[in-house]
Amino acid sequence: MATPGWPVVVFWASLAAVAYPYLVYPLLLVAWNRLTLRRAPAPQSGHQPTVTVICPVHNEAARIGDKVRNLLALDYPSDLMQILVIGDGCTDRTLETALLEGNGRVEVVDLPERRGKAAALNAGLERAHGEILLFTDAGIVLEPGSLPALAAHFANPEVGCVSGEDAIEGGGGEGLYGRLELLLRREEARLHSIAGASGCLYAMRRSLCRPFRPGMAPDFLSVLDTVRAGFRALAEPAARGVMTATGSAAAEYDRKTRTFLRGITALFGNAALLDPLRHPAFSFILFSHKLMRWLAFIPLAACFVAAFLLQRDPAYALAFYGQLALYALAGLGLQSPAVAQRSPLIRLAGFFLLVNAAAARALGLWLAGVRQEVWEPTRRPA
Repeated sequence: MATPGWPVVVFWASLAAVAYPYLVYPLLLVAWNRLTLRRAPAPQSGHQPTVTVICPVHNEAARIGDKVRNLLALDYPSDLMQILVIGDGCTDRTLETALLEGNGRVEVVDLPERRGKAAALNAGLERAHGEILLFTDAGIVLEPGSLPALAAHFANPEVGCVSGEDAIEGGGGEGLYGRLELLLRREEARLHSIAGASGCLYAMRRSLCRPFRPGMAPDFLSVLDTVRAGFRALAEPAARGVMTATGSAAAEYDRKTRTFLRGITALFGNAALLDPLRHPAFSFILFSHKLMRWLAFIPLAACFVAAFLLQRDPAYALAFYGQLALYALAGLGLQSPAVAQRSPLIRLAGFFLLVNAAAARALGLWLAGVRQEVWEPTRRPA
């Protein structure tokens, strides 16, 4: 029997679609930037605008003391820095602890009814006095020079948003995935703008910050608003924070699903930025980094089915059983963290499967009309 033509086309087209956001796009980005000698705008050391730090929290009594002490230790003049801790329906001693540790330098805002992250951030916007807003979370420890490194970019009037970099200790597959994200941010900043900021560490001009919209990822939305206004969003490697990996595959799956759902909602709510005629560089970045990666589970499934249909051919049989083996390893890694810790391949396969499963679930929820605003902070081991 002749090998059917359409499964061959589906197999190779699907394989290319899976490889594109993870391999082809990074290579294209690096090659283009090197060939054209593109550079991201340089920061101006010593530039010190007024800054308002906004830290939204929900029941973070166990971590808020360390977070406040970390903010107070940032290498930035205290008279130029306002620190706001916004409690979104806290029912523990989070805000009392923040005031106690703040030593008179921390303002707390108590939202008695839990309304979600957008509402908490908007409450911070209403009280912010700084020219620059620094958004951060309770679970990340910032290096002392992070704020000066971010602030230095705002001497350039073209720059509207700057993301720091979050390193994950003991991240396994999550850590490998994070390193790819950081590489892409640095290269995207050379081309035009990053596709998304680090939600736990980024800064933005107050004049560009519109009210946050419910159901949309705030960090991603900030980048979209920045580019729409005609400014650039950059990444700053010297602004760093450290956090621990999530405690379990189930927790990471839930976190990724929430993140993707809120990101998909933001992207499709700002679809005009995908227009290559109006935003040639940034539409390429958005399409390649976000849309193709969020939809990668579709060609992954198609590639598997096509290889199954073609397995009478030894080459495609190898492709089919190779995929089966990788999925089996991924499942083993997700079910048995002890086994995954002994093999980088198993950790990476497991995280890749988890990410794509979360993306599929998030798209399904979005198509069903589900929108998520109230968030549960990711509990990471100390």
